[in-house]
Amino acid sequence: MGEASLAVRLNFLKQGASGDKPVVVLSHALGCDLGMWDGVAAALEDRYTVLRYDHRGHGQSEIVPGPYSIHALADDAAALIRRELGRPVHFVGLSMGGMTAQAMAARHPDLIQSIVVANATDWYDDTARTLWQARADLVYRQGVAAVADGAMQRWFTPEFRADQPPGSAARVAQYRALLLAMDTQAYVDCSQAVSRIDFRRSNRRIACPALVIAGSRDDATPPAMSEAIQAGIQGAQLALMDTAHLSAVEQPLVFAKLLSDFFDKQRS
Repeated sequence: MGEASLAVRLNFLKQGASGDKPVVVLSHALGCDLGMWDGVAAALEDRYTVLRYDHRGHGQSEIVPGPYSIHALADDAAALIRRELGRPVHFVGLSMGGMTAQAMAARHPDLIQSIVVANATDWYDDTARTLWQARADLVYRQGVAAVADGAMQRWFTPEFRADQPPGSAARVAQYRALLLAMDTQAYVDCSQAVSRIDFRRSNRRIACPALVIAGSRDDATPPAMSEAIQAGIQGAQLALMDTAHLSAVEQPLVFAKLLSDFFDKQRS
């Protein structure tokens, strides 16, 4: 792992093929860290240079005073890409990372070859924003433990939580522990940043290839949200996985195959 000397110090891991191989950047969900991408990165590293990083306030990256915005998270990623890679990338984000991907494509098009937006949305209405604020308030008062069980239910299917396939229950426990270890204020600040997004106008300006991935059993960001993102980005493709919210964790090989097929089409 490394640490980029940026305005916000971001922890990152670069692995895989070197030289002129295509570069894939992986951006994780709220409450996770770059380890969320272990299975996907392992499946991609033979053919791609893979860079994954911890968002501000997550993992081993710097915790900085809020408030945060998704635009700020995108600017963090852009600074990291410029310093560590220096060329356009395939930017892949899930949930909060997928929101970052949408912001990246609109704010930093010179750094983007394509985007993949997984298990995300392009905006929240007032009702949803109220629910996000209520969750943030609860965490502020009682800590992240107050929302940990609910998060596991949204993130993973019942089978995955029940150890199907074998070993998956241990993964769920790992993610619960990771969430519990997160800084309370950073979680609140990121939650509020997520709640305020509205990419409906800026997505119309996105000109790069885009793939939108939905989980058919994702209650946090249902497939209708992915369909709206696809409709808002000209030429965007849509793929559906049989997963809950953390699709890249439940089915990393399926997720990685969707990515490599999408990237290959751009080269043909």
